[in-house]
Amino acid sequence: MKIGFVATRIAGLDGVSLEINKWAGVLRRLGHETFFCAGELGEFAQPGMEVPAFHFQDPEAIAQHDEAFSGAEESRALYRRIAASAGELKAQLYTFADRFALDMLITQNAQAIPMQIALGVALRDFIDETHIPAIGHHHDFYWERERFIVNRIPDILRTAFPSEGTSLRHVVISTAMQRELYMRRRLSATYVPNVFDFRNPPPPPDAHAATVREELGIAPDERLILQPTRIVRRKNIERAVEVVRLLGEQDPAHRYVLVVTGYTGDEAGTYTDWLLRQVEIAGIRALFIGDRVGEERGAREGRRTYTLWDIYPHADFVTYLSSYEGFGNALIETLYFRKPLIVNAYTAYRSDIKPAGVRAVEIREEVTPQAIGAVLALLDDPAAARRMVEHNYAVGQAHFSYETLEARLATLLA
Repeated sequence: MKIGFVATRIAGLDGVSLEINKWAGVLRRLGHETFFCAGELGEFAQPGMEVPAFHFQDPEAIAQHDEAFSGAEESRALYRRIAASAGELKAQLYTFADRFALDMLITQNAQAIPMQIALGVALRDFIDETHIPAIGHHHDFYWERERFIVNRIPDILRTAFPSEGTSLRHVVISTAMQRELYMRRRLSATYVPNVFDFRNPPPPPDAHAATVREELGIAPDERLILQPTRIVRRKNIERAVEVVRLLGEQDPAHRYVLVVTGYTGDEAGTYTDWLLRQVEIAGIRALFIGDRVGEERGAREGRRTYTLWDIYPHADFVTYLSSYEGFGNALIETLYFRKPLIVNAYTAYRSDIKPAGVRAVEIREEVTPQAIGAVLALLDDPAAARRMVEHNYAVGQAHFSYETLEARLATLLA
């Protein structure tokens, strides 16, 4: 089959784009052709059709979003404005489907999070009009984000995020989301977790990756605590700052550095400035290297740049202390790179990841001295850390592998 992916953006290192790349690779392995349509397309998202108006950073999309979530009073003018934009975007969907003679559509979070409201409406109407077989792959729903609860567009959210087309099947990335979607909308969904290619372990660092510590000014004996996420408030990176502060207090014999690989995220606010202030107050050493980590390695302004995969091998411990995650792509990536981790026990972790058998140092919202003691015990006992990460890798192979994804996609496409 010829299968088209549609999203607001298919580029960069955000979780949705990473999972699209994995799904596309598995679909091609199953013998299908894949095509891409979004407001921004990365190098892997080819062949495709880039439509800037699909992007959540399109000026009209931003204006509609800001008005829609600025209060609770409904506005006919806003509904008309969204409908007009949706008509234009729907025409682009017809062009995409015709250009590549698509047999199926897979929407990626565009029918779950109303960052681009008109695109969600356009997808609803396009699928209803064409009855094209479609899968809505939902990574997080709008009702899971406080900023979307008060809104002026309840009818649009109820009918388009997600929509209920007769040819549309729903996929979610946690069983908690599966239950919530059914309770709220009486829509059934298939659970497909985030995955990694556990059958093929990551290669050892090559000459380029071997330069990471030297390039970043991290001494060989300095313990590198890695935060492999974007800089957005729900990631609670201040908790990672607290972890590093307490590690330094409890273990003055070693030096610690927090390395944050992500760029400033897509959510508005001053979180980054506030976080930098917390680093200063804590008195820890922290490196924010988002400008040096991307989809491809190379050089920029005379300095080496890296992929995230170049950074992982140098980590001594990983922090993953989010208050909310749809699933946890970076957590599964941590298992893949055989690194020990400390995690805040968020919903998807409790419902799907921990029950699969994953072992981690856990907190419940608060970084405790006991948790820090558990981290130190693993840092000081390489054999115990090795047993933990090898166990976690085996769990990943059994539950979060490409083979898991392949089996579930084969069933969905049957």
